[in-house]
Amino acid sequence: MKNLSASDFNYHSFILTGIPGMPEKNPWMAFPLGFLYTLTILGNGTILTVIKADQSLHQPMYYFLSILAVTDVSLSMSTLPSMLSIFWFNVSEIAFDACITQMFFIHGFGVVESGVLVSMAFDRFVAIRDPLHYPSILTHGVIANIGIAVLIRSFCVVFPVPFLIKRLPFCHSRVLFHSYCLHQDAMRLACASTRVNSLYGLIVVIFTLGLDALMILFSYALILKTVLGIASRAERLKALNTCLSHICAVLLFYIPLIGVTMIHRFGKHLSPVIHMLMANIYLLLPPVLNPIVYSVKTKQIRRRIIQMFQPRKGHA
Repeated sequence: MKNLSASDFNYHSFILTGIPGMPEKNPWMAFPLGFLYTLTILGNGTILTVIKADQSLHQPMYYFLSILAVTDVSLSMSTLPSMLSIFWFNVSEIAFDACITQMFFIHGFGVVESGVLVSMAFDRFVAIRDPLHYPSILTHGVIANIGIAVLIRSFCVVFPVPFLIKRLPFCHSRVLFHSYCLHQDAMRLACASTRVNSLYGLIVVIFTLGLDALMILFSYALILKTVLGIASRAERLKALNTCLSHICAVLLFYIPLIGVTMIHRFGKHLSPVIHMLMANIYLLLPPVLNPIVYSVKTKQIRRRIIQMFQPRKGHA
């Protein structure tokens, strides 16, 4: 009998899922998704424009916010091709190599976003703990190095993922559970042991997202300790208020992430539609809401945006 190699099993493409069990309803999602992507680009583009145009916003906090905005747009653009393909053009097939490429960028920018949130927590800690030396500690060079370190870390931890997937033989269903490619989604279709993939994915989650969450909590514990040591109640509230936007950004990132993880682990009995909605919320909600949160909660950005859209008054 002929021995079949992994390449004999491998598929050249996968089938993405729009609305599970209701493909005829896919067009109903086209316009809401288009609206969300438009909001993402406009919102984050406005944040970047405002920070670039206003010299008073050329400070470490806003440089990190710029990095977050670029990361949000990049993460959204990673899912855009397959989303448009399914919901706008009703084309659900994606080439194997294209799927792996999308997988790399989605996971990569997810790790980058987590690293940026840690950097922003460190920024808030320095600003509150040592405000007089804040600009001299977080110089342009330090911020650039932090940004480069976040990118390098993301590349290093996600780089093995495409190779781990490509080594697997696929002989079962070609249908993925989501409208974009994820590592944990693709490896379920393999007809060989995925222990290495599962172990590596667990290690990455623990030592990137998990460790980042602990570092953010530790930063805020130090921030709270510092704030409680401030004598004036008004100054305490002012210090805490500078952290509200970042706290909201952290919650927007980690709550959907925890929700998706819990549903994947313990919600197998739930409707596939719920899985689809949670997965899309996890990737689409933070890029849409982050610029809104920072526009509403950050006085300097809010004032500058209002000035941008107000008609210029003529001289008397």
